Amino acid sequence: MVEEAINTRVENTALSSKPHFVLVHGIGGGSWCWYKIRCLMEDSGYKVSCVDLKGAGIDQADANSILNFDDYNKPLMDFISSLPDNEQVILVGHSAGGLSITQATHKLAKKIRLAVYLAATMLKLGFWTDQDIQDGVPDLSSFGNVYELGFGLGCDHPPTSAIVKKEFQRQIIYQMSPQEDSTLASMLLRPGPILALQRAQFKEEDDNNGIDTVRHVYIKTMHDHVIKPQQQEAMIKRWPPSEVFVLESDHSPFFSSPFVLFGLLVKAAASVGYI
Repeated sequence: MVEEAINTRVENTALSSKPHFVLVHGIGGGSWCWYKIRCLMEDSGYKVSCVDLKGAGIDQADANSILNFDDYNKPLMDFISSLPDNEQVILVGHSAGGLSITQATHKLAKKIRLAVYLAATMLKLGFWTDQDIQDGVPDLSSFGNVYELGFGLGCDHPPTSAIVKKEFQRQIIYQMSPQEDSTLASMLLRPGPILALQRAQFKEEDDNNGIDTVRHVYIKTMHDHVIKPQQQEAMIKRWPPSEVFVLESDHSPFFSSPFVLFGLLVKAAASVGYI
């Protein structure tokens, strides 16, 4: 009985020391993107939460009505703010979700143990310069006219939403992913609020808790047609992370390389003291 009690305490301690992963999708995606990673994490005893940003996943908002980044990212900020004061999370942002987790580290640094940028836009202050745009914005012009645009403010104003046309999605976003996953994505992808994303700007003076107190790592995707490897490398050089991991994957490693990605996320968690 004594040995059983000791083993139970040891097991409970191990479980309590495991991190809480919060997974943030990119533009047009949703929490559904993470279904393979969520299963792997939960089967291994990790706590995981997947957030739908405004106008994404099951959130009913129209992307053309989302005109500023604070509005778009509010679901993530509200979720983190609602956590107990003594709980810290590991934030994982994919693609444009990198902007979402950067805003969170600016404003809620005390709640964040680690920020993981997965094939993501990693700009410390968001979009302020032409260089930021060159490094952080996908350039898909080599594929032709790939975007379906929405003009919520009228045709004489800049577009408010965008989605990659169905006939280009597999070629650009999921070229190494299983066919069934790219088919699922083609059914669930929604237009994303590009005007709101273009307005993602963060100020040093708004950084109440110190973004530099939050450790960040980057996971590079070497066959990425969206955030190209050279763009990823440029962002890494401008704001060096504590570690860089490499994946031989397309832009969607949660589909194309889920087991390797899961291993890297666990390795990143170990780097900040989690079992």
